[in-house]
Amino acid sequence: MRRIVASAILAAGLAAGSGGAGAQAPQPQRQAQQAPSADTLAAVRARGHLACGVSTGVAGLSQADSRGAWRGVDADFCRAVAAAVFGDAERLRFVPTTPQNRFTALQSGEVDLLARNTTYSFGRDVGIGLSFTGVTLYDGQGFMVRRDLGVRSARDLDGATVCLQPGTTTELNLSDWARANNVRFQPVVIESFGEVLAAFFAGRCDVYTTDRSGLASTRAGLGPRADEYAILPETVSREPLGPLVRKDDWRWFDLVKWVGHALVAAEEFGVTAGNAESRRADPNPEVQRLLGGTGEFGPALGLDAAWARNAVKAVGNFAEVWDRNLSPLGMERGPNRLWRDGGLLYAPPFR
Repeated sequence: MRRIVASAILAAGLAAGSGGAGAQAPQPQRQAQQAPSADTLAAVRARGHLACGVSTGVAGLSQADSRGAWRGVDADFCRAVAAAVFGDAERLRFVPTTPQNRFTALQSGEVDLLARNTTYSFGRDVGIGLSFTGVTLYDGQGFMVRRDLGVRSARDLDGATVCLQPGTTTELNLSDWARANNVRFQPVVIESFGEVLAAFFAGRCDVYTTDRSGLASTRAGLGPRADEYAILPETVSREPLGPLVRKDDWRWFDLVKWVGHALVAAEEFGVTAGNAESRRADPNPEVQRLLGGTGEFGPALGLDAAWARNAVKAVGNFAEVWDRNLSPLGMERGPNRLWRDGGLLYAPPFR
């Protein structure tokens, strides 16, 4: 049998959403009727900027470019929240975090929001004093191989040697999938992520496994050599990636959650960065409410009426964010398409 090897975890620290016309809907009641146990929004305003935790560098998700500007889906989500709060997407400080310190950075208050390719799971949402506000990317673990191996399916990896970082969800997912599919692997444990990648590209590890976004990111980073590698068709886990906030502030939780919904709703209604201002007087009442032309949705979050409009003007709708950051990596939207296009995304009604 051909000696085939698998490796683990993503580049630079992967641990890894229509409304109708008609009468105006009832307006939401102001949340000031209850006092939150913490006031992150007030702290952010007093500081003058949003502190947003991101990765140390994953192309398409959050990575600093050659000029030091952060790019990617997660980075754009941070900008959207800053724009909603301040009307200015640049009032923002990016804080790089690793898989080891990302949760501590949020728990300790070093960051106000963690938008760092983190899988939404029961244990993380319930057990560590943090809450996911939604899903920004429906992902899943996959495999990448050198084309010259001739491997077309992960089921051809029986008997392979697997290079892994210990204690990762990647390792657990691989073990579960292997048992379920009667595929045997021989693990080779490598502590350093950089050494895992080095082993893969040196030929010690002929197969690399992590989230499919990470595979696409790693492959795209190879430049002219990208065609030497293929991503296999299997997805062996569900990895919904999303932002987190602390559990002690429900108003901040609602604010961050509805910024995400606003970007998805904007795509549903055809609202873009370029037309968000002019669509305030749209004939569709839900679009009016989304963009602050009518209603009290902003004040209900502690913001002004232009909060969602500013977010969309800053980064575009969900499709614009995807096309700018992930389409260049060759990633297809798949489950990240709108519900009407066969995907999983839709926003709750703005009513």
